[in-house]
Amino acid sequence: MSYKTILYDTADGVTTITLNRPEQMNSLNDEIVAELYEAMWQADADPETRVIVLTGAGRAFCAGGDISGFGGQTPKELLTKLPRLFDMNKRPDYQTRHTYFPRLRKPVIGMLNGATAGLGMVYALCCDIRFAAENTVFTTAFARRGLSAEYGMAWMLPLVVGHANALELLLSGRKFHAPEAKKLGLVNRVFPADKLVEETYTYAKEMAVWCSPRSMRTLKEQVYEVPFQSLAEAVRMANQDMLVSNLCADFKEGTASFKEKRTPNFPGEDD
Repeated sequence: MSYKTILYDTADGVTTITLNRPEQMNSLNDEIVAELYEAMWQADADPETRVIVLTGAGRAFCAGGDISGFGGQTPKELLTKLPRLFDMNKRPDYQTRHTYFPRLRKPVIGMLNGATAGLGMVYALCCDIRFAAENTVFTTAFARRGLSAEYGMAWMLPLVVGHANALELLLSGRKFHAPEAKKLGLVNRVFPADKLVEETYTYAKEMAVWCSPRSMRTLKEQVYEVPFQSLAEAVRMANQDMLVSNLCADFKEGTASFKEKRTPNFPGEDD
């Protein structure tokens, strides 16, 4: 599939999806939102893809929503607009317009190469792992635009940085840099700008080779179910997953490759 507002590339088990509106600092309009959605599910369905990297072209990851790109629409139309893949058998929480990344079976690494603001921060929070260039600037932005926290940020941000830190970042709308984001737990690692790509792909390729696709899928599902579970429910789910995992081909290959001291060759997403 060809795209106009994103770049899509797969190599060494890693698919890179790049927001590609550099002149607009990769701000989001209807077209790029729809193309990103399609590309994410394309990568998720691709057996050659083990890990997804999301980044931005130019000097920004994503500067937020492009107000001009949503022109002529009422707030109600924006709230109800899709794309989304709605499955009545799956949790609805991760089937909204922007916050569908937890439903992807494959891990998503956010490679935050520059300004990450507003809706751009929502997408960063939806990534499973976040690496940032040390000069990356963050802001929730909403309070300084007369807006509420949009698309679930008020739910996600406290889970990542804690209640008090989330309120401070939301209410002030202030800018902060990657080293502070690391201290807050918003990003996992910070690298010099000229090392971000190298370090991110070293990490992603190691995951693609050494980690079972089925295990990563199951682990991701377990973690994203936690906000809705009691401890007893989490343990019960883990016990069920353990019984199935012990019978799967990836477990057999993981055990065999460990004993034989060789690189694993995981078959992938079997049950």
